[in-house]
Amino acid sequence: LVVGIILVAINPYKELPIYGDAIIHAYSGQNMGDMDPHIFAVAEEAYKQMARNNKNQSIIVSGESGAGKTVSARYTMRYFATVSKSSSNAHVEDKVLASNPITEAVGNAKTTRNDNSSRFGKYTEISFDQNYQIIGANMRTYLLEKSRVVFQSENERNYHIFYQLCASAMQPEYEHLKLGRSQENNLLFT
Repeated sequence: LVVGIILVAINPYKELPIYGDAIIHAYSGQNMGDMDPHIFAVAEEAYKQMARNNKNQSIIVSGESGAGKTVSARYTMRYFATVSKSSSNAHVEDKVLASNPITEAVGNAKTTRNDNSSRFGKYTEISFDQNYQIIGANMRTYLLEKSRVVFQSENERNYHIFYQLCASAMQPEYEHLKLGRSQENNLLFT
């Protein structure tokens, strides 16, 4: 097991002009340490190691609730799509993350630290062809926090899907579920 670069990033909770195409191109082809620490530097090193050694690479994005893990993963995928010169109509990060609204509804909940906190992990695998262009991706979720279904701490909520279903309870296609308003179902929906 070889551990490579470790980058500590902080979520500024606002958009910064350091993730655009010009910055991607500035980091593309650079050696680690030639430029400031950046998620694009980590992505470039993984991409170069993959191409140079013809071996799979892993980037682990970890952090607390609200740390910006999903956004960091999205920037990494955008970096790979840009430097690999994958076809512009591919937009791999958009396709991989297109399932996010469904995944978030079933796996995200309001916590005291984040109104849209992921209560599960994601493993995203990006596939490249022999020319190191992206040809596909696969996202898997794991470790869903099951205890949240029956218990929430004070000022926290269950998974979003329960509230979305309750908000749609009066729609004809959901009448058979016999759902009420979330406030009426205090045992499950605190």
